[in-house]
Amino acid sequence: MAPKSDTAESIVLNFVNEQNKPLNSQNVADALQKYNLKKTAVQKALDALADSGRISFKEYGKQKIYIALQSQFQILSGDELNQMKDENTKLQEQLNEHQKAISEVEGDIRTLQSSLTLQEMQAKEERLKSEIEVMEEKLGKLRKGVALVNPEERKLIEELYVQAMSQWRKRKRIFKDIWDAITENSPKDLKEFKEELCIEYDEDVGVSLQSFSDKLPQGKKRNRGQ
Repeated sequence: MAPKSDTAESIVLNFVNEQNKPLNSQNVADALQKYNLKKTAVQKALDALADSGRISFKEYGKQKIYIALQSQFQILSGDELNQMKDENTKLQEQLNEHQKAISEVEGDIRTLQSSLTLQEMQAKEERLKSEIEVMEEKLGKLRKGVALVNPEERKLIEELYVQAMSQWRKRKRIFKDIWDAITENSPKDLKEFKEELCIEYDEDVGVSLQSFSDKLPQGKKRNRGQ
């Protein structure tokens, strides 16, 4: 007698037939947990199905391997298999074309989402016009020889520049004193020693203290060599 559709045997039989591959009781029990079937119930159903000839099995030591009866499945001829392969190839090509079309549409959507709206473009245009007007006004003043830096800002910049030059000169002198003390009795070649310590003079990087000193405001310049 065939098992009822809601019995453990029916559930196990349907699963074994659907999988159509070698299975052990643990495989079946794991897959059928959603039906609340315990492993003992699954094992009992498998044995009952095997005993009644509705599934086949083989024993490997202490383990039983179960498989669906192959006689219930239609065996395809070589021509039918080739036809199925051709159909599968065509379906795969269609799938690839659809996926490509979807990717292109998604790309268009991302482009549209990243583009500015009409209102945003109008606002950006107004902002750029305003910036252009400000720059044209500054350019006009420069052409007329009008200073764009007020006296207070100019004085502050000059003071900062003088302080920076003073620090540069001071640190250059400190380094020279330390270097002279270290190398006074050193047998090493000073050029090689300097390269070994990765030391670079201002001149090595194309910088001259004197050239920057010449840019100091009048009255705050030092004589060369000071």
